[in-house]
Amino acid sequence: MSDTPTETGEAGATDDWAAALQEQADVEAGANVAKAELKNLVPNEHGPTMEESSLDVILDIPVTISMEVGRTHISIRNLLQLNQGSVVELDRLAGEPLDVMVNGMLVAHGEVVVVNEKFGIRLTDVISPSERIKKLK
Repeated sequence: MSDTPTETGEAGATDDWAAALQEQADVEAGANVAKAELKNLVPNEHGPTMEESSLDVILDIPVTISMEVGRTHISIRNLLQLNQGSVVELDRLAGEPLDVMVNGMLVAHGEVVVVNEKFGIRLTDVISPSERIKKLK
């Protein structure tokens, strides 16, 4: 075997790295950069409108929905002492509505119902999108 590097060996890899680094330096310096031109998308007579197609993209994304009865803060010492029959006091009064959370964000309030021997929730108040956006800021 020869100790001289082949084109596909170390020298080839070094050349590839040098070319990649030079290309990155050119891009950062603004050389050989052209603006991309994007065509305006217009609704097609035969296909869905822009709004419909953009909604279709997100309709099948799974989200986690949860109902929160209440919260409390507890020390690890007290947490470790909990056992069957223990009562944990929450920050809500009896009869207050539950929080309906989607991916951890409050979207509605509701009350517990029983339907066919299964628990459910009846929405009593839905948080408007503008209120949700305000809470993000």
